[in-house]
Amino acid sequence: MEKKIAVNKDATQSTTDSGKSSSMFATLAIPISILAAIVIHIFILGNPANFEGGDPNNHPLPGNVLGIIYKGGFIVPILIALLIMVLAFSIERFLTISKAKGSKGMEGFVRTIRMKLNQHDVNGAMAACDAQKGSVANVVKAGLHKYKEMVADTNLPKDQKVLAIQKEIEETTALELPMLEKNLVIISTIASIATLVGLIGTVLGMIKAFSALSAGGAPDAVGLANGISEALINTALGITGSAIAIIAYNFFTSKIDELTYSIDEAGFSIIQTFASQEGNTTTKAPYNA
Repeated sequence: MEKKIAVNKDATQSTTDSGKSSSMFATLAIPISILAAIVIHIFILGNPANFEGGDPNNHPLPGNVLGIIYKGGFIVPILIALLIMVLAFSIERFLTISKAKGSKGMEGFVRTIRMKLNQHDVNGAMAACDAQKGSVANVVKAGLHKYKEMVADTNLPKDQKVLAIQKEIEETTALELPMLEKNLVIISTIASIATLVGLIGTVLGMIKAFSALSAGGAPDAVGLANGISEALINTALGITGSAIAIIAYNFFTSKIDELTYSIDEAGFSIIQTFASQEGNTTTKAPYNA
């Protein structure tokens, strides 16, 4: 019982620490991304060297992409901030999920657990979890500890023991998975709103364009061109940010699904081995405890 409590405490502490670091990262990353976007818009895109006569109020130099983007208006730094957030949270999720996988590949780890269990070497399987580390290893190790407890318990019936092992694995999984999914909601939100923010910039640009077109007397060709340019720049930035966010979100959710599948596969092996071992009470195979 003391070993079980120690394992649960370790898993809970690891999950709590990871959750705190993810929350702290989100708290810092969002305002830093906004600040960085403003700095980029003012000092890089709005650099006077990008414009005719060294004045940001004039037209961009021919072929100067930075100056052209700057002319997208005040929506541009918002879109840049969203893009920076997507990149920052994608890197953070990649590192977190890579750490959760552990030091070796999932297929090799699950294969090792199966082999150890087939040999009734529970201690060897737990040592493999210690060497693997990560969220998947934490879940499997918790299941193995419960496995050992149920083997030593002579009072509970077999079906109750199997349910206890399954419940232990499910509870530990419920502790670990939220840490893997944390901050993905930010990426999915950006995927939804980036296009809408870009659309706002598009509408504002088109309003300027039609205002120039409907001006009294001769149409303002310069104003018309600037309005259309602003609309297209915001459209492009919004679509780009949304596309990157969608790709990142789908990539990370597929990686989390792979980890969940590995947990299910290892958990099934633990339960199956225990059931087969308990099924033969008269000729129970020896197991290393």
